[in-house]
Amino acid sequence: MRSDNVKKGIHRAPHRALLYATGVSKEGMKRPFIGIASSFSDLVPGHAGMRDLERQIEKGIHSGGGQAFIFGVPAVCDGIAMGHSGMKYSLPSRDLIADCVETVASAHQLDGLVLLTNCDKITPGMLIAAMRLNIPTIVVTAGPMMDGCSKNETLTMIRGSFEAIGKFSNGEITKERLTELEDECCPGAGACQGLYTANTMACLTEVMGMSLPFCATAGAVSAKKKQIAFESGLKIVELVEKNITPSKIVTRDSLRNAIVADMALGGSTNTILHLLAVANSGEIELSLDDFDELSHKIPQIIKLDPSALPTMTDLHNAGGIPAVLKTIWGHTPELKDTKGVSGLKISEIAKMAWADNNIIKTLENPITSNPGLAVLYGNLAPEGSVIKISGVSPDCLTFEGHAKVFTSEEAAMEAIDKNKITAGDVVVITYEGPKGGPGMREMLAPTSMIVGKGLGSKVALITDGRFSGGTRGLCIGHICPEAAMGGLIGLVKDGDLIKIDIPARKIELCVDESEISARKSQFKAPEPKENKGWLAKYSKIVQSASTGAITK
Repeated sequence: MRSDNVKKGIHRAPHRALLYATGVSKEGMKRPFIGIASSFSDLVPGHAGMRDLERQIEKGIHSGGGQAFIFGVPAVCDGIAMGHSGMKYSLPSRDLIADCVETVASAHQLDGLVLLTNCDKITPGMLIAAMRLNIPTIVVTAGPMMDGCSKNETLTMIRGSFEAIGKFSNGEITKERLTELEDECCPGAGACQGLYTANTMACLTEVMGMSLPFCATAGAVSAKKKQIAFESGLKIVELVEKNITPSKIVTRDSLRNAIVADMALGGSTNTILHLLAVANSGEIELSLDDFDELSHKIPQIIKLDPSALPTMTDLHNAGGIPAVLKTIWGHTPELKDTKGVSGLKISEIAKMAWADNNIIKTLENPITSNPGLAVLYGNLAPEGSVIKISGVSPDCLTFEGHAKVFTSEEAAMEAIDKNKITAGDVVVITYEGPKGGPGMREMLAPTSMIVGKGLGSKVALITDGRFSGGTRGLCIGHICPEAAMGGLIGLVKDGDLIKIDIPARKIELCVDESEISARKSQFKAPEPKENKGWLAKYSKIVQSASTGAITK
């Protein structure tokens, strides 16, 4: 066993003494050492219920013949970090988490890992670490939150808070009603209820095969989730005994399966960043071209909040991810028959699954022939940009308007709040990319306010930053190259005409080439926004969003 490096032989007497001090028994010393990387935090609602799951995983490990060790991993709640400088730390936390897991697992020579995670950057951060370490690993995502409810209105965090602010600002609801929605939209522990980044990444982790069936959709406070946690503890001991490592599970085929599912689900645009980063960590060939290719082949068959009323609870009740795989399997050659940590192939999971076609449509009768996500190119985004088509009204798949440029999210928010943004505008938010932000902040607050003000299909928003999985409307992010790297988005001026053609996958700045050349000749790279601490270091090592914002 790998852990023999710290526990076997006469020269390891000091190591064993220290391990005995933690409570390990003589019998436990003979067992495989399994780390439980837990991102439990009282600060993060998606993680606040993890103490119960830690215990269940621990019970499973010990029942399976392993010795469990719990260690902590940082977690950021994007909803709480949103709309202020704290959001700059969200995407960088992904790489910090990967480093933390790698450090503990390597320093203590663990034989295997159970990664207990849930929210936006934590799940991909742990997956990146799993690919680096390549020791037997299983992921347990803690599950979605229960739906909120007020006066018989089903609520989610987005509808009950961010979009409600826009409605209040627009005079559609009273302050008292806003308070009622705020009080009731998040009724307990779990990842926010819709198909935002946290739940999308949980779904894709299950599709890739790194978590057990139904793990992605089983509710955070359900008995089903506790059972899955226990079974994952049992399973990791088996994976260690058989030396089934992440490199045998996460392959180019399984990552492309995740993309297929992402297109069918209409998931978060952030998954593009994260899947590219996971592939890079595992030295697997994957690029934006894979997303672009599959976006022309896979229609959207599910529509959940924030683009529709159904939530993750409805998806679970409709059969969960096994039902999604059942619906796609055999109907498209792009979905390959890969095997996951459960030991089951996709074909076997599909055979056992049941699907409610009221929620999960068939490929013959999809929600739309468009995919959930798409990659747009053009002079504004020669290296690519991304859009969540599932959140776009069908009547504005093509759009043109005149730019209103802002060099920060805060400046754009102020303009939207003061009704300075009107129908036909293209809101351009620059210097919010991975390097320029630094940290590539999510723009949920301005997009939600635009929707709340009734402008969701009348205004476009483009940025070198990114969007929350809860974003809906005509919003294009990850524009590459970013402004801080001399990208054309940083040279857009107020009044410039911008054309967006989603069916043609195009985004263009309609300015004469001579004028663009003149602007480029006058470009001067700005001074870094951060000169000390983690963000200053991050801004120096982070790469383009087109690579997954990996760090080098």
